[in-house]
Amino acid sequence: MADGSTTQLHTQRMLIGGELVEGARTFPVLNPATEEVIGTAPDCDEEQLEEAICVAEEARGGAWAIPEGQQREYLLDCADAIHANAQRIGRLLTEEQGKPIHKAIAEVELAANWFRNTAALEIPEHTIESSPRAHIRVVHRPMGVVAAIVPWNYPIILAVCKVAPALRAGNTVVLKPSPFTPLATLMMGETLADVLPPGTVNIVAGGDDLGARLVNHPMVRKVSFTGSVEAGKSVAIASAAHLSRITLELGGNDAAIVLQDVDPRSAARGIFWGAFENSGQYRCAIKRLYLHHRIYDEVAHELVELARGVRVGNGLDPGTEMGPVSNAPQYERVLNFIADTKDSGGSFACGGATSKSQGYFVEPCLVEGLDNGARLVDEEQFGPVLPLIPFSNEKEAIAKANDSPYGLGGSVWTGDLARAEAIGRQLDCGTVWINQHGNLRPDTPFGGLKSSGLGVEYGLLGLLEFMDLQVISALRSINSVHQKG
Repeated sequence: MADGSTTQLHTQRMLIGGELVEGARTFPVLNPATEEVIGTAPDCDEEQLEEAICVAEEARGGAWAIPEGQQREYLLDCADAIHANAQRIGRLLTEEQGKPIHKAIAEVELAANWFRNTAALEIPEHTIESSPRAHIRVVHRPMGVVAAIVPWNYPIILAVCKVAPALRAGNTVVLKPSPFTPLATLMMGETLADVLPPGTVNIVAGGDDLGARLVNHPMVRKVSFTGSVEAGKSVAIASAAHLSRITLELGGNDAAIVLQDVDPRSAARGIFWGAFENSGQYRCAIKRLYLHHRIYDEVAHELVELARGVRVGNGLDPGTEMGPVSNAPQYERVLNFIADTKDSGGSFACGGATSKSQGYFVEPCLVEGLDNGARLVDEEQFGPVLPLIPFSNEKEAIAKANDSPYGLGGSVWTGDLARAEAIGRQLDCGTVWINQHGNLRPDTPFGGLKSSGLGVEYGLLGLLEFMDLQVISALRSINSVHQKG
């Protein structure tokens, strides 16, 4: 609808053991563009969580203990089912998360393609020795039940980035979405219920206490978590009780370094959307922009022009390019950053108004006059507020970029690729992009250094994070054990 209004309350159910089930209680879900309740989600109780984990364990040794080729076919069926429902899942995603509907549908389509790409991955075997005397191989085997916990900024694709490789590796899954954005994920569960064997994927909904119980369950052998650093530390502590394996994709404070040889107009658009995609609610968004002083004014001017031309509004409205901040706590956090920036002497080249109207809307903000040591520079804002910081030489820029406990991503912008790579190799981050930022692919591993996480996701290396390594060492003859050498 053109005015972005909704006509019905959505009620979704959990997926447990192949059945769509109600919760003992429900909790409301709000549209961040209107602050109105758009639906209710089931609140999983302890018995239902126990059932979800137990049926996942049963399916691991039963319905999902099938040949690898059949598992791949199921993943392709998941891709087809999600693709067929992309429009309705995408609309619900916009209603609960806020992003423009064309970007929400694109997220769902990406999730379908992620299933396809994951199905094509080959699980390797490595032969260490193959001789008349012995045969030694390194193989990979499923872990068991995987707990997947995803945040609210990209709830569909981040769920599939965990579910697809977990299934491809031969595991089963219990998935928990954020309580701010559970509805579209539960709707996706409806489509998967028609495709996958019962118990293979289970989706439960609830608050942080549900996630804690899931992570701490003795049947869970692997935890894949995306969220804040503090929450990730809690997951690591809880999973240690049973030595469950963990992959943590945590916060980031990505720095972009722009050298003096760039064309300001050409670079500005990529930099702008590298920072403000999804209203800045992106773990590997540009959150600190270091500009060479000789091109600072020109790049800043181009960014301001782009910011002033962006249409911010309800994601269901045609033409909207940026939606609201996704939920009330994050909105208040962003407003707090804006207020702190003003108190700290920062100036706003654009944006910065904090008048309250309906919805959690924040215009894109470009901040000048701050440097390392300011809160906006040192912390992860996770919203549409970007500090612009001049530098004089590459050594200074690298030192400032590395002056952070985070190490997720970073980028270098220049026409000299060799120079860019030389700088990139000195940056303390898991991924360095050159003349782009935040480009994630299903065939390319992604993970953070320092406080930004443990392990990697995506691609073959991400797939192997869901598998145990096993060595098979065989003597060709029992008598060989008595032979010398």
